[in-house]
Order: sequence, then C-alpha cells, then structure tokens
Amino acid sequence: MLFRRRTRMLRLLVCGRLGPVWMWKALLLFVAIGFAGQLLGVIFNKSSVQSAGRSIFSSPDAQGPSLGSCQPHTHIMFLKTHKTASSTVLNMLYRFGDERDLRFALPLGYQLGYPLPFNAHRVKGYRGPRAVEFHIMGNHMRFNKAETEKVMPADTFYFSIIRDPVALAESSFAYYKEVAPAFRKAKSLGDFADDPKKYYDPRLRNNHYARNLLWFDFGMDHNANFSEALAQRAEAMIRRTFKLILVSEYFDQSMILLRHALCWPLDAVVSFSLNARQQKPSVIGGMGGSWVGKAVAAAGVGGRVPRFQAKTLTNVTEEQREKLRQWNALDWHLYKSFNRTFWGEINRFGHAQMEQEVALLRTRREDLARVCLRDGGKPVESHRIRDKNIRPYQSGLVKILGYELQLGLDNATRMACLSMIRPEIQYKDVLDAKQFPRAPAAKPQPGQPNQGLMIAAGGSLSRQDSSRTGERPVGGEAGGRTVEEGERDWDGSRLMRRNLTLIRGQEKGR
Repeated sequence: MLFRRRTRMLRLLVCGRLGPVWMWKALLLFVAIGFAGQLLGVIFNKSSVQSAGRSIFSSPDAQGPSLGSCQPHTHIMFLKTHKTASSTVLNMLYRFGDERDLRFALPLGYQLGYPLPFNAHRVKGYRGPRAVEFHIMGNHMRFNKAETEKVMPADTFYFSIIRDPVALAESSFAYYKEVAPAFRKAKSLGDFADDPKKYYDPRLRNNHYARNLLWFDFGMDHNANFSEALAQRAEAMIRRTFKLILVSEYFDQSMILLRHALCWPLDAVVSFSLNARQQKPSVIGGMGGSWVGKAVAAAGVGGRVPRFQAKTLTNVTEEQREKLRQWNALDWHLYKSFNRTFWGEINRFGHAQMEQEVALLRTRREDLARVCLRDGGKPVESHRIRDKNIRPYQSGLVKILGYELQLGLDNATRMACLSMIRPEIQYKDVLDAKQFPRAPAAKPQPGQPNQGLMIAAGGSLSRQDSSRTGERPVGGEAGGRTVEEGERDWDGSRLMRRNLTLIRGQEKGR
C-alpha cells in the first residue's frame, strides 16, 4: 500500500510540474528511434565497407583491358637496381608469385650476395644448374648473366628499371649517407658534387653507392673511365639480355608496358609506393599528375626530340647537377639511351591508348587505396603504424614511410590489402617460411632465451634461420634509423635510441 501511494504521488507530481505522461512517452519513443537509426547506420556502413572489399579484388576491373590470347609469363628475372622504385616492383612480383604458389629464387639472407657478383649458390635451395624450377628472381644482386642462367629457365623474361642519375644521386646520398664513406665525409650533396674526387676512394667498401650505381648493379666496372665505345658495348650487352628497361620517373607508363609484356592482369601491376622517403611533393615524374603533360615534357608528342628531366633537387644548383652527370657519366649514358628506347616503345604502343590505360591504372589504385588504406592512402611515419609487423625498415637521414590498413575488412580482403603494403624484408620472410617450412621449435626452458626469434633491423620479428650465412643487408638494410630522443610511438609512448633501432620507453628495462 505504501509503495502504491508513493507511486501515485510521483505520477501526479510529474504530470503537474513536468508535463503530461504522453509527452514523455513520445519523447522516449523519438530517442529510441534515433538511437536505433544511428546503430543501424554504423552496422550498414561497416557491412558496406566489407562487401566492397570482398568484391573489389574479384571485380572485372581487376583484369583491365583485354590482352588477347597471350599466356602470362611465369619465368621472370628482375634486376633490382637501387633507389629506382624497385622495391615497389619487387612487391608486385612477390604478390603475383605468392598468389599462384610460384617458386622464388630467394637469397640465403636478404640479398643475393650483393655487392659481390652474383653466384648461383647464393640462392636458397639451389642444387645445380636448373635442377630445380625457379619462377621468379628479384632480390638485390650485382648482375652476373652466366650464374643467373644456371638458376633461371631458358625462357625467362629479363627486365630492370633505371632512374635519372642526378635524382638517383640525391636519393642515394640521403639513404646511404652513413654507409658510403664518400658521402659520409661530405657535408652535403652539393659539397660532394663540387669535388667528388676529394671524398671518393674507389678502394673503400660501399663507395659504389657514390658513383655509377646503375652501371655497378648491371655487373660492370663503375670506376672505368668513360668512353663512347665502352658505353655502347655495355649498352648492347644489356639490350641482348634484358627485354624491357623501365624508367622510374614514368612509373605508371612503365607498368602498362610491363603488363603487356608479361600478359598480366591489371591488378598485378597496381601498387602503392613502398620504401618511399618523406619529402616535399615533386611536380615532375613519379606516380601522380597529368600523364599528357609529362609525356609532352619528356618525349614530345609530335615527334620532337626527347628531352630528359630530373626531379628538382633541394640546395643543388644546375651547375652541380651537371657535375653529377659528369661524375656518373656511365649511368648518364645508360639513362639517355634507354629513355629514348622507352619513349620509342610508347610511340609504338600509341599515346592515346597509353593515356587511357594509365588513367585506368590510376583509378584502380585510388579504388584499392580507399578500400585498403586508412586516411585515403596517405603514407605515415613508421612509428605511427600500429601493426609493428608492417613497419618499414628505417635507414639513413630520412624517414621511410608506410601505410595503415583500413578497419573493418573481411579476412580475405585484409590479406590481399596487406600483401600490397607489406615491406620487402617482411615479405621475403613470409615467402621463405612458405617455401621452406620448418618444424615447430621446442619451447625454451625457463630462464633460457629463445634463440628461434630475433629482432630484425626493421623492428619486426623474424625467425632466425641457421641456413643463412650471417650475411647482413647492405646500405638500406644494414642498420636502423638514428632518431631524436623523445620521438613518440603512435600511442604516445616514448621512443629512444638503442642499437640503432626504435624501441618503446616502457620496454627499455626489459
């Protein structure tokens, strides 16, 4: 009775002072409808992202324009030159082979004996000339045709990529500043360009990064005195072996030529830029901007003489750029010759068709970026990437950027997207484990360190393989980036220097 009396009194009080009951019921109904609508909207948005992700890799757009009745090439050798966007190209090869369970000619470590000339025994699982069928070879090596032919089948498609040696010198100086003695001694690239011989000693290890690096990667003597006869002989040798030479400054056009040469679907050559350094945007070359403007500037559409452009360098004068061309005269000859060949290929391909297919490629990249990547595909600094297994390796004076995956992806889409942004070192480890599976290691006894795992230079966990020779990656894979004390991880934890790698502040005492 007491409870009922108090309930009636409360009802009268509410009705009298705060309005009738029906008004409160209506208000509660509207709140409930709004909350349900918001909840349904979140569910709908999440499911729409997932359904878009599930379909995008199997949509007709993934195949691209028809290539006729050709069959895809599966025996491929890519000479991975330095600082030429070659890590992005290698990611394409990794993805193509990984999806089709092809066999890779993987190194015992992370490079195929570089900077020594390639030897077939550097390939993991090699048992003699063509005793095992390898489909794809693409890790860093100093090219040696005779040894390469022991590993790869006779019908292998050979290709590589080059870059203007002036822009390449800028990138090499930033990336290999602490590796190449010639760069380490110079205050700046301009200082080095003014008098290279003051800093350069050909006898010192890793100084090949400072002169004719393309020439060196192709297996030739980068310290040879330039002569037209020598340059033409080397050019002819490369042409006999390599069916296609791509140009880094015109990456998208290169991917269209490569797709047609290999008879691959469009998605196989769609990529996100990997191993890229943090820098100011450039108006020349690269993976963005108007193709028509670039084509006119670089080659001329009306049959004009090709002109060669390099990315504008900060604090390097035109006179210093010319000195860098003279210092890298052998590379400059290769670049001019194969750039002319490249634009000759585009002329035969057809400018209108090239423009159309480049537009499709870029649209497809944007579509995949919207599905796969957070913040519209904007690259981020390594320490801001939450998943430490996809943080790019850091080296030199610059920050190497990476990506974060979109949230809410279904598992199949997430794995496909992950393969597009997985850094080179981590992807090599994944392929190595797939190609050479190991028995599960016994659990260590309490108090004993686990020798089965080691921290890779890039900050990710990789399994230690006793078959590796202790070969350390050179240059870009040799030591972590030195950072300023107090730099913070994505979650706000402090990062500090230790053994040239980034570590969390709270992990310092572990």
